[in-house]
Amino acid sequence: MAGRKNKPKVTGYDKYVDWKMFIIPVVLFGLILAMPTPYGMKDVGMEYLVGPKMVKNFIAKELFSAQSNEVEQWQLLVAQMMEKNMDMGALSKERLLSRDLKWCKKYSISADEKNIGKAKDYIDTQVPADRFKQIMQSAVDLRKSDLKYENLSVEDKKEADKGAWQVKVAIAMTVFVVLCFLTECIPLPGVAFCIGLILVFTGVVSRSEVAGLYWSDACWFIMGSLMFAAAFVKTGVDKRVCLMIFKKLAKPSVKWITLIFFIIIAPLAAFISDHALAAMFLPIGILLYQNSLTKEIPEDPELAKMLMIAIAMACNIGGPGAPSGGARNVIMMTYLNDMFGLDIGYFQWVTYCFPFVLIMIPLTWFVVNWRFKPKIHSLAPAMEHLKGEIGKMGGWNRQQILALIIFVIMVFGWFTEKTFYQMGIMPIRLGIGVVAVAGAVAYLFAGVVNWRDYQEKVDWGVVWLYAGAIIFGRILDKTGAAYWIARSVIDGIAPLGLDAGLPLLAVSNGLTAVMTNLMADGPAAAAVGPIALNMAGIVHPGSTFLPFIAMSTAISSSMAYCLIIGTPPNAIVYASGYLEPKDYVRVGIPIWFISNIVLVLLTAGYWSFRGFGGLAGF
Repeated sequence: MAGRKNKPKVTGYDKYVDWKMFIIPVVLFGLILAMPTPYGMKDVGMEYLVGPKMVKNFIAKELFSAQSNEVEQWQLLVAQMMEKNMDMGALSKERLLSRDLKWCKKYSISADEKNIGKAKDYIDTQVPADRFKQIMQSAVDLRKSDLKYENLSVEDKKEADKGAWQVKVAIAMTVFVVLCFLTECIPLPGVAFCIGLILVFTGVVSRSEVAGLYWSDACWFIMGSLMFAAAFVKTGVDKRVCLMIFKKLAKPSVKWITLIFFIIIAPLAAFISDHALAAMFLPIGILLYQNSLTKEIPEDPELAKMLMIAIAMACNIGGPGAPSGGARNVIMMTYLNDMFGLDIGYFQWVTYCFPFVLIMIPLTWFVVNWRFKPKIHSLAPAMEHLKGEIGKMGGWNRQQILALIIFVIMVFGWFTEKTFYQMGIMPIRLGIGVVAVAGAVAYLFAGVVNWRDYQEKVDWGVVWLYAGAIIFGRILDKTGAAYWIARSVIDGIAPLGLDAGLPLLAVSNGLTAVMTNLMADGPAAAAVGPIALNMAGIVHPGSTFLPFIAMSTAISSSMAYCLIIGTPPNAIVYASGYLEPKDYVRVGIPIWFISNIVLVLLTAGYWSFRGFGGLAGF
């Protein structure tokens, strides 16, 4: 079994900058910045930087007959909380009364228990629900349509121009980043650093802000999961787990094993973290490949790519199956309830959306097997070799037992940390990233690994690559660039007659599915969702179209199949060293089109036939 231990180099890291190609994204970036600023960008800049101040003043005048800078602290808190609720699409009085100090801290609203109590008591006793809804709707109209750039004061115009400049930089950066990823004209972790440099040099963020924007719980998770994968490989636990999963196969062919990946991972991803599933199956996929190589076939890049991509795609297609499958699902459920008073229960969501997962499992498996053509078709020799190696190991040794115990505790933490926080068992929210890094540190404490193992076996470039994806997505969301793209597309389809029914749903799905490849699924749903729901409320009021477009937007925001930065699973499997950016495009584009078609057909067929809670059809 020669060559089994030789892991190929990550070729993208070995390349130098290809200036002939790199000049293209650089020139396009400069041209976009040099172009005159469209009025739409100024409008969005005004809405994002001037709008919040105007809305707070409006609310303060309506409720307290004074400017927001003239009212008492608790009154200002009322205006701030109402403005933030409006920004989130939560227009009902009940939603505001459910807010607490934790919520205020999360959105950087200065508050204490005393003032929150006063604010909520005033809204509860002095502002009727219909009056509250009227004020909130008027605030929405003020920010979205009544504010006009030409009517602003000189000072406010400067703020709006600053916001427009930030939108333009974000759009130019999007073109730059996507071209760099697709062409690999620069080592990919270098692109992550270019993002931060662009934002500082253009004045979008300060030098003190940029470092913090690179890190998030997702980055910590990717870092921690790659570290625990290194511990699994060193101790040989990955071999034992792999054999336990696949030893019952009578015929361990490549096709059957990739199908098992999909059958196991995709349904689980609807209920537990797709990050965790990718991290758990990555060492298994690497092990299967390395043990399949022979003297006759010392390398089979297509097999390696197939196994890695199968893990990532199985994670990606599973998320829409249940509300717990991703933040995007809960975001759209919340929007639907806040904007139209329609509620989708957990099990109800599963009955509508899990069929999408079941349909996509065989289709995605077929595409993966169609796009990759390995030389090796049977993994039976790999299974036999694993049995031989495990036989040489003998029984479970101390390091393997410790590695497995720490892993089980870590997985338990991933599944329960949010629930324990909500129940009050944990006073602070840990997040899956902190749990993953804690597990990696526990391996050090237990003597399972040393730092040299992490230094040599963890792909730190992938950690920085995803950190760049985080800051990239945050800027698209924070500046309003994602909102500008969504609004421009939705406004552009109206003259084409695509602003109602299934055409509107298809455009909304496609737009969300494009944007989710550039940013996190939650912000992508948050950018498109409110616009699509508002249009749906106008053209199909009180119909099944409202819950259908909410669920379809959530599902389409999971379609990040085409770029490494699209989802954490994409980044995690890239750390194997066997994939190139073009491999994601190679399999991602067909799956992207298939999943969009399936979603429209599912809506037109099963969903429409079933209906929704007695609502009229559309």
